[in-house]
Amino acid sequence: MAELPILYSFRRCPYAIRARLALLASGTVCEIREVKLSAKPAEMIAISAKSTVPVLHLPDGGVIDESLDIMRWALARSDPQGWLGHIDEALIAANDGPFKHHLDRYKYPDRHSADPIEHRTAALELLRPLEALLQASPYLCGQAMGLTDAALMPFVRQFAATDQGWFDALPLPALQSWLARLIASPWFETAMVRLVPWKSGDAPVLFP
Repeated sequence: MAELPILYSFRRCPYAIRARLALLASGTVCEIREVKLSAKPAEMIAISAKSTVPVLHLPDGGVIDESLDIMRWALARSDPQGWLGHIDEALIAANDGPFKHHLDRYKYPDRHSADPIEHRTAALELLRPLEALLQASPYLCGQAMGLTDAALMPFVRQFAATDQGWFDALPLPALQSWLARLIASPWFETAMVRLVPWKSGDAPVLFP
């Protein structure tokens, strides 16, 4: 059997989720190692100075340790659903920059000494353009799902889950429907597989 890429991952991390979604969409099989963030494996630290998930260790020794780069690498190898044809770089930049900034301070206000309501309000304003897009089409870049949907959905999911009742009551029906539809999909269930934290010497676990 050919040597497989090794993915260091953490189930709930939105960056790791989107990497797993792209690997799944591309049909890329890899060994997956669930990371306990309070006890990161030395093997991951040795190959990535950043030492945060996701990290993809390639069979040729190469390392990809940015989630969007993992997505693009996987889809460049195989893209049967045409995800690379549905990319909005501006939406991804807004998500990874200002939206993530406000999301962290809404979800973890004590960690950031922040006012959660202030940051929730700011994050909500950044979701309104998504609602407008989804009012016009079922996905963020048109009629078919693409990389942009997979890249943003884990972060919108995290925002919604911080106060699910509040989020569900918002006048954002298209966004709420989009999120619910993606969460309910079989491929998302596969991407959210529960694993015990990996330790050196464990038998390989394949994903998907």
